[in-house]
Amino acid sequence: MNDMSEKGGVHIWLIRHGETEWSKSGQHTGTTDVPLTDEGRKQAAALAPVLAAQRFDLVLTSPMGRAIETCRLAGLGEGAQVEPELHEWNYGVYEGRKTPDIRQEIPDWSVWTSPIPQGENLADIGRRAQALIDKLIATNATNIALFSHAHFSRVFGAQWATGSPALGAHLAMDTAAMSVLGFEREVRAILKWNLLP
Repeated sequence: MNDMSEKGGVHIWLIRHGETEWSKSGQHTGTTDVPLTDEGRKQAAALAPVLAAQRFDLVLTSPMGRAIETCRLAGLGEGAQVEPELHEWNYGVYEGRKTPDIRQEIPDWSVWTSPIPQGENLADIGRRAQALIDKLIATNATNIALFSHAHFSRVFGAQWATGSPALGAHLAMDTAAMSVLGFEREVRAILKWNLLP
């Protein structure tokens, strides 16, 4: 059985895309393909020296332009494959809206605990993250880069470490931040979180 727990050297790098106008303003950005700002492009390029020091067996990116461009500017665009499971949370009716605005209508609303009409809920994202983890386990890759989005990456990290997506609510992630998942002995662990170059 090809299980990553047998390969203590496995590292999965989660890399969030650079700044966009909507990430800057706090708008939920799931299915809308908002481009990187000039600052976002600078942030992405700043990742290049750190990532160049690694040798990745597998580079996957969300299908969204902001992730693909971050991957390219970070120096890993050549050979990168688009992975549909890496797309951001589908926020349904809340797409493009800010949490404080939503809470004027629905007090205590949270993407982590509230229904998301016409979109995905936390359990949906957890299943999607687990499906991708299972897919990665089935490969022989030991050093993997995933270019994705804040909420999905937070759920992925939580799912990897605990088997439950709920921890993601407590894992903040800045634009163009890097996190590293792997093993502590044989136990899945978050090795580094929210690193900036």
